[in-house]
Amino acid sequence: MKRRDFLTIVTLTPLINFSLSRQPKEYETEIAIIGGGIGGVACALSALENGMKVIITEETKWLGGQFTSQGVPPDENPWVETYGSTERYKRFRNLIREHYRKNYPLKQEYKNTPYLNPGNGNVSRLCHEPKVSALVIDSMLSRYETFPGTKQASLKILRKHKPIKVVTKSDKIEAICVLDLESQEEIWIKAKYFVDATETGELLPLGKVEYITGMESQKDTGEPHAPSSPDPKAMQACTWCFAMEYIPDADFTIDKPQNYDFWKNFIPELDPPWPGPLFSFTTTHPVTLSPRTLPFDPDGETKSSWWKYRQILDKSLFESSSIKGSITLVNWPQNDYFLGNIIENEDPEKDKYHQQKAKELSLCLFYWLQTDAPRPEGGYGWKGLRLRGDVLGTEDGFAITPYIRESRRIKAEFTICEQHIGKEARKELFKGKELITPEFFPDTVGIGYYRIDLHPRTNGKNYFDVDSLPFQIPLGALLPVRVENLIPACKNIGTTHITNGAYRLHQVEWHIGEAVGCLLSYCINSNLTPREIRNNKDKLELFQKTLLDQNIPLHWEEEALIKYGKV
Repeated sequence: MKRRDFLTIVTLTPLINFSLSRQPKEYETEIAIIGGGIGGVACALSALENGMKVIITEETKWLGGQFTSQGVPPDENPWVETYGSTERYKRFRNLIREHYRKNYPLKQEYKNTPYLNPGNGNVSRLCHEPKVSALVIDSMLSRYETFPGTKQASLKILRKHKPIKVVTKSDKIEAICVLDLESQEEIWIKAKYFVDATETGELLPLGKVEYITGMESQKDTGEPHAPSSPDPKAMQACTWCFAMEYIPDADFTIDKPQNYDFWKNFIPELDPPWPGPLFSFTTTHPVTLSPRTLPFDPDGETKSSWWKYRQILDKSLFESSSIKGSITLVNWPQNDYFLGNIIENEDPEKDKYHQQKAKELSLCLFYWLQTDAPRPEGGYGWKGLRLRGDVLGTEDGFAITPYIRESRRIKAEFTICEQHIGKEARKELFKGKELITPEFFPDTVGIGYYRIDLHPRTNGKNYFDVDSLPFQIPLGALLPVRVENLIPACKNIGTTHITNGAYRLHQVEWHIGEAVGCLLSYCINSNLTPREIRNNKDKLELFQKTLLDQNIPLHWEEEALIKYGKV
């Protein structure tokens, strides 16, 4: 950034408040990615491999978001090992497996397992420790920090930096200020394009970018399951995850947490009703909404159990002398926090308050498992449970940040609604047909699949979980209605409250971020804007060809459409 240009920004905007005698640090780049979650990482990787100069900022010490700082094993589509993934995503997954083969004492019979699942958890074909994801992500990006790649691609990573100010001019972002959370130094970043890859869409209010939160009304979206009135404050529960190990003959009982008695006796007031106390092995089945009981088996022998659900390290795969116990990741209905939102409160202190209450809930759940949870053979609690913060990068055993399911969402050129991807919602369009297909988006830039899965909401609504169809990611959903050079790259794209439940998962967020990195690289190299590409059929097709050339699938194979589209 030229000094003259920067002083112009200082003179024109009241947002910047510092003494000119202390000159702030400034960086200039081609693409500035604010937020190092899954979408931010994928965006950076694809932009760098397309020769771009990139800066990525992240509020925590780890890049990777849901994979790492939030501590959530990947939720992915059923064909992830064969098709439906980009080459870069496959590379990421292969590197995770290779890390275990090279650095862990795997038993001989598992060393050559092509689809190694280190945790053997039920939720994913690659349940693994968050610290391994963090290491692999760093390894994939690190060469661009030290050695320029193709076309002088380069990367600067600013960890523990939080966006605090945005300077706009007309319909463009001019500069973004991030705060170094350790030194409290302000750093200004100027770029051709900015990417909002924060977990909650932090740049949208800062930059006065039009956005939506919570539930839209049926009148607004036409969705069959939308409410009659909008509710901007109704958002999905967040969860503060934790990792735990079980050593049968040990006693790791922690001190009784503050407010434990409240949470132990807490019965959620939800619609439809929750079956009883939140701390129970009986919860609401997300699909049927009837009571469902799963066993708690910390020895890991029961295939369908709370323990096996998100087990991230299975001791049976490793030499017994090295791995004492299996490790599971607790992201259960029992520690979903829905008593308040962690964003968009009138008082920002309320955001922090509800985050801490979410962590308090998880700590109390852990203590309940140690002391008061009923054992099937009689008695209460498993004292041999202990927190494993080392796999989460913390000392207290909890993830660095809460798992956030719902973000602010841009008002987009095109909004993805239930009637575009919901199987039940599309039945009316396919009367008498044997096959139901999702909406075809001519401006597709990627694909994804997950059920429309909404956890309990902060307005008292219980689960909403229905079938979706293997879907596409339309470019129109990535374009704000007004702002030209800010693009979302994660849960903040143009979905509704309902369709966010399908587009928020790991693999889909990766596909979104990767498409954004390719898009902005293409725009810079061809001197076009994202809107010009979408609005011109020939330019759009040329861009889509570059995506296909980089092994980014734009359409689902027939097998997937038939499997999920049969009536």
